[in-house]
Amino acid sequence: MTARAFIDEQDVLSLCSFVRLQYNKPRQQWVIQGPERLLEPDETAVAILQKLDGKKTLETIIDELADVYQAPRDTIARDVCALLQGLLDKGFLQQAGKAITQAQHKKEVTS
Repeated sequence: MTARAFIDEQDVLSLCSFVRLQYNKPRQQWVIQGPERLLEPDETAVAILQKLDGKKTLETIIDELADVYQAPRDTIARDVCALLQGLLDKGFLQQAGKAITQAQHKKEVTS
């Protein structure tokens, strides 16, 4: 088992190559699909996940969200980092330059 990675605002995150954020038309909801897993993110989580392009830092994403939602930046930062840390811990996200394979993900989840 590898050491837990912690995120900070300078990180650049993206969905792992084997994870998809997609809209389920019959159910009229967004889902995150991973190997043998399905998450149903709320509207706020979808807004955050749609900004993960593998190029923007979390700092930029937080600034954009604080501007759009006219909310205190520190509140947005806390919520964004908590959500993304949880998804990183579960193997749905990867940090730039640290791509993981589906086999590595499966090993981590089952360990």
